[in-house]
Amino acid sequence: MEKRNAKALLPILVFVVLYLGFGLLFEYGLKIEMGFYKIPVVVIFLIALFVACLQNRKLTMNEKLEIMGKGVSDPNIITMIIIFMLAGIFVGVVGRTSANSVAYFILSLIPPQFAVTVLFLVSCFVSLAMGTSVGTITLIVPIGIAVANASGFSMPLCIASVMGGAMFGDNLSFISDTTIAACNGQGCQMKDKFKENFFIALPAAAISLLIIIILSVKSYNGGFVKEEYDLIQIIPYILVLIGGIIGFNVFVVLLIGIVSGSVIMLATGMILPTELLGNMGNGAAGMYETSMVAILVAAICALIKEYGGFAALLHWIKTIFKGEKGGLLGMGLLVGLMDIATANNTVAIVMANPIAKEMAKDYGISNKKAASILDTFSCIFQGVIPYGAQMLVAISAAASLGETVSAFDILPLLFYPYMLLFCSIAFIFLKKGRVTP
Repeated sequence: MEKRNAKALLPILVFVVLYLGFGLLFEYGLKIEMGFYKIPVVVIFLIALFVACLQNRKLTMNEKLEIMGKGVSDPNIITMIIIFMLAGIFVGVVGRTSANSVAYFILSLIPPQFAVTVLFLVSCFVSLAMGTSVGTITLIVPIGIAVANASGFSMPLCIASVMGGAMFGDNLSFISDTTIAACNGQGCQMKDKFKENFFIALPAAAISLLIIIILSVKSYNGGFVKEEYDLIQIIPYILVLIGGIIGFNVFVVLLIGIVSGSVIMLATGMILPTELLGNMGNGAAGMYETSMVAILVAAICALIKEYGGFAALLHWIKTIFKGEKGGLLGMGLLVGLMDIATANNTVAIVMANPIAKEMAKDYGISNKKAASILDTFSCIFQGVIPYGAQMLVAISAAASLGETVSAFDILPLLFYPYMLLFCSIAFIFLKKGRVTP
């Protein structure tokens, strides 16, 4: 019988208490803007690792280092870090100005009374292509505010539509750090996770789109927004999307994007060769924290597993959640609670991965289904927490343009995350599954 030791979970508790405690203090006590994101998450994880090292006096420090080394050297961890770096380089190469071109191009094609619908669809595409919800929100929210001011649409609805579309791509994109973390953590192909995810996300997006159309069209006042655009910049994004959907190896897909983006940026004179190299370096450096989190969590989880912490947690989960459907729901709630505690869906997935992998074995859940549930539920919770980066960035972008919008104005209009939750639960309980684990 595998040893069970609930005390071995103490490092996770230490991380959650410190991160959530400091986050609430910074954000609401000291009134620091985006206080949750001023906390050095790597330092908090190092403290948690230190706590893990102090536990279990039966093992020497050298034995603990050996256990941590084996956890960090897992092929999935190494693969994840390399993909993080390549994804960062890709975004550094192509830049983010193409998002504006996509938005204004589609706005020029669609009747202006459907402009809010366009905001949602453009945000879906841009986040799917860029792999970042925060980056999409940063770029598209100012366009949404311009649309609201010119056309009479509700500003909170415009912002919420952008946020919903951004979470759609965050969940599905082949180069999203959540997708990379979930797929490599569970050991599945990105194309398989995409197919599993797509049939949950598409109905949610379609329902959200219908609601947005109904609410927005009736408030149109006749105005419209028009700007210049240049579509050549979106070619690398399209190549990455096509390559990922076809099923090319993710390294090949990202290299195609990097090479095509470099050629286009240089050929059009949009950047100098020296600047291009600098942007590549900055893009890779932007993934430093995420990569370090993956390494530290792998080390912490290796010790927790050795001490019997995961066995204790799994035993507790199995007493509450029964069968494959219960396992899927438990997995979703697990990553959701991690996200509430950390306000970072990638960190939540990295922390939940090893536990979810053990759950998948015990409940007979396929790796692609486990990856899909982890990514989907993390995006659901991340998309609606008032202190998440997505909400804070959206409010900050509005404030920079002189518009005052609160999280509580936006929350009721975040139709996509709510519909994604509904479709996810339907996906779990309407499909055939075993009754007992």
